[in-house]
Amino acid sequence: MKQAKIDTSNYRDHLSNVTETGKRIWIYPRIVIGNFYKLRTYFSWLLLGLLFGLPLIEVDGHPVFLFNVIERKFIFWGVTFFPQDFHLVAIGLLTFIVFVILFTVIFGRIWCGWACPQTIFMEMLFRKVEVLIEGDHNAQRRLDNEPWTTEKIWKKTLKHSIFVLLSFLIANTFLAYIIGKRELFAIILDNPLDHLAGLFAIIIFTAVFYFVFARFRELVCIVVCPYGRLQGVMLDKKSIVVAYDFLRGEPRGKKQTAEEKEKAPVAHGSCIDCKICVQVCPTGIDIRNGTQLECIGCTACIDACDEVMDKISEPRGLIRYASQEGIEQKTKLKFNFRIASYSFVLVALLSVLAYLLLTRNIVETTILRAPGLTYQENKNGSVSNLYNVQVLNKSYQTMPIQLKINQQNAQIKMIGKAIIVQPGEVAESSFFIEIPNKSLTDGSVKIEIEVISDGKVIDHVKTKFLGPIL
Repeated sequence: MKQAKIDTSNYRDHLSNVTETGKRIWIYPRIVIGNFYKLRTYFSWLLLGLLFGLPLIEVDGHPVFLFNVIERKFIFWGVTFFPQDFHLVAIGLLTFIVFVILFTVIFGRIWCGWACPQTIFMEMLFRKVEVLIEGDHNAQRRLDNEPWTTEKIWKKTLKHSIFVLLSFLIANTFLAYIIGKRELFAIILDNPLDHLAGLFAIIIFTAVFYFVFARFRELVCIVVCPYGRLQGVMLDKKSIVVAYDFLRGEPRGKKQTAEEKEKAPVAHGSCIDCKICVQVCPTGIDIRNGTQLECIGCTACIDACDEVMDKISEPRGLIRYASQEGIEQKTKLKFNFRIASYSFVLVALLSVLAYLLLTRNIVETTILRAPGLTYQENKNGSVSNLYNVQVLNKSYQTMPIQLKINQQNAQIKMIGKAIIVQPGEVAESSFFIEIPNKSLTDGSVKIEIEVISDGKVIDHVKTKFLGPIL
């Protein structure tokens, strides 16, 4: 049977939610609760629990996650990172980017449909509230087209009030990741006039989130988010995406009854052109046209199509997770050179990141010779150099610091009090290193200093000692 070609003449030339005159088409997605929708719901509740719960969890009195850009303090899984650890953050971000690329190459936009906060908040929070108050997609459309009655005013007021409350909760949660829960609770519980900056930030975040989920919605994915455009570069025919099996589905046509088949049989595919796959799409596209920028891989069309296939006694999977190559050649995903290359880079980056994290010192010590000075010859026949020392404490405990030089006949003489570094702070001091003149063999000697706390060596620092040229 000859397969009809899909019309690809104009669907890529315009957005699915905009008319020819540029007016926005408001999308009322139909909700179909299928197997994938249930799995996404369970997974979303897990992610929402983590999102709202992690700011409340502390380790040794510190948050598990903190992204304090203002004070340049970052905490990941209870480990504090400072500007001195920027190379670790850079490698971590690079690893995450490669990870996303690798997953996109293999599984398409599975992140967008299953784990993106925009999708989870919109579909699993705000959309459910909207359906609960206004009804299904048809009821929502009718309500919007009706004049302003008491019922409409009541429903719209209730819906948008809950939207504001949800936006306020999300805004507070995101702010907790930036400043920590203690500072956030202080803003909420204290006099607002004492925390104007924090109060202003909460108001701005709330307004932004409300606008996004009440009005902007799918435009975030279509217009703002760059990931949809990048997928065109990263996807190939072997990538697993939400796809329509055009070989099985085309040509489209109404399913015939037994009597109609006897009278005038018409050869057509499994697709009956019911357009339910279009009705359930949150971005308003027709998945039968192929992979598109607007598709977020939410699997709503899979659940809808499977439900229709059950009703017409056809096998499920007309729309399913598949690759274009797999549909055309009826083959499974193969481990190709492109996937192997990304995997190798990802494993290499993960190995480097793991090594750097495991070997990361709990202190960062900087020892430099005092600027503008060379050396001093003492009356006792020794030569001394003046050094400045800075010790950054990356742990959550107060650390007494001692310095020891690994050089025969050399000794360190501290200037002022002993070094005690508070958690997350930097302590500064100065000291002399004295070495007998007879022990010097060159005008510049490399030396190593051990940084000791509670009898344990926690860091090594190499520097130079200057003396008279022999």
